[in-house]
Amino acid sequence: MHLSPDETIFFGYGFFNINATIVMTWILMIVLVLGSKVITRRLSRGVERTRWQNLLEIIVTGIEQQITEVGLKGSRQYLGFLGTLFIFVAASSLCTIIPGFLPPTGSLSTTAALALCVFVAVPFYGIKSQGALEYLKTYTKPTAIMLPFNIISEISRTLALAVRLFGNMMSGVMIIGILLTITPLVFPIVMTVLGLLTGMVQAYIFSILAAVYIAAATRVRRPKLATVESK
Repeated sequence: MHLSPDETIFFGYGFFNINATIVMTWILMIVLVLGSKVITRRLSRGVERTRWQNLLEIIVTGIEQQITEVGLKGSRQYLGFLGTLFIFVAASSLCTIIPGFLPPTGSLSTTAALALCVFVAVPFYGIKSQGALEYLKTYTKPTAIMLPFNIISEISRTLALAVRLFGNMMSGVMIIGILLTITPLVFPIVMTVLGLLTGMVQAYIFSILAAVYIAAATRVRRPKLATVESK
């Protein structure tokens, strides 16, 4: 039993290896891209709509509402990034029911890459919303002494995002693999269903945390108005 898809090597030449993480990631991306093309090629604005369009609208509307509830104004501009994170992690978890599929999120390299995307997106949206100078000033709040601590906080939460997702996804696959070897078929099926639910929860948590970090970076801090008492 492999603890990570990185351990499964399909092709290797010297230091160049194509492992299951790379293969499964590309397969998943191709399926998602082609699936989105098929679903969106005949979108209707009328009353009659396909089931796929209804499902797509439910997913998009739900993600947009969650972004708004976090506190991000103009949720549509964040929908592409945060929605992609959620759908990729969720699809990676759902595809574990396919025999032979190894979730790429079970690899620390994949979860680290996703966390780095969030790490880059936070200052990108923060600078876009507040301007470069105003955003950089937030690292010195409430005092300049907090600058190194704020930088460490940015790095540590990125590591936490990567390790949390990796740990939960890897442990779920490992537990199912162990149960398949020591217990009858019925119990692992139940655990697989619970694993799918856990994967969906992890996708939700990962995307929500990303939205919270972006919301904190894009919050415009207006100067407090001093009250002048009339004599």
